[in-house]
Amino acid sequence: MDILLPILIIAAIGLLAGVLLAVAAHVFAVPTDEKVDAVRAVLPGANCGACGYSGCDGYAKALVHEGASTGLCAPGGETVAAEIAGVMGVKADKVERSVALVRCGGNHQHTQSKMIYSGAPTCRAANQLFAGPQQCAYGCLGFGDCAAACPFDAIRVCDGLAVVIPALCKGCKTCVAACPKGLIAMVPVREAAAVRCQNKDKGGQTRKICSAGCIGCMRCVKACEFGAVMVQDFCAQVDPAKCTGCGKCVAECPQDCISLLFAPKSVR
Repeated sequence: MDILLPILIIAAIGLLAGVLLAVAAHVFAVPTDEKVDAVRAVLPGANCGACGYSGCDGYAKALVHEGASTGLCAPGGETVAAEIAGVMGVKADKVERSVALVRCGGNHQHTQSKMIYSGAPTCRAANQLFAGPQQCAYGCLGFGDCAAACPFDAIRVCDGLAVVIPALCKGCKTCVAACPKGLIAMVPVREAAAVRCQNKDKGGQTRKICSAGCIGCMRCVKACEFGAVMVQDFCAQVDPAKCTGCGKCVAECPQDCISLLFAPKSVR
């Protein structure tokens, strides 16, 4: 009897607590929107924010309550856009696919280190020490913070430089936030030129530290017939909205730091 009574008391307390929890769950239950739940179920769950909303939950609510475009989910692409449209009973919007581009060409063949770094092997940590161990204060640090952040394994570090594999990139923008140098940008998947450099030093200084860095020589600007190229802070920039992919700026660049993206193999 001495053992049974405590057991009964504990069991009664447990039963009472269970009843109270069940009542509380019913009273304080938050009503859910079935359509929002249905839309959320077809989203990939990357929660990357590429759609412009606070993850997949925010996008699902915006679709149902704000009439957001069905074509904003970059990781899901056309397939998810069609599934969303099916749930919403609307026509699917076109998804403009974009992929990440590392705006740097300074691998170990083109630039060197200015010091031996022995700290934490991350770009963010290395960047806090004199902008990193590389001679170029604006270039890729090569520790792979972007590769570690990518949920689709679309980035590799090759010869000290982060490289994106376009076929694997889903355009989630996770790598953009991970790069402490701000070197990664999203570019549309179409034939267009891009400058693989974000250096802001004058041309003479750039030549000393990186053989693939933009020297602001203006030859690309003069070659472009469409006004798509400009030089700002000693570094060329291409406006993808104006670029026709003719490749003239690529041919004129003496530093070989402009590439024609998604072009036939005959064009570099």
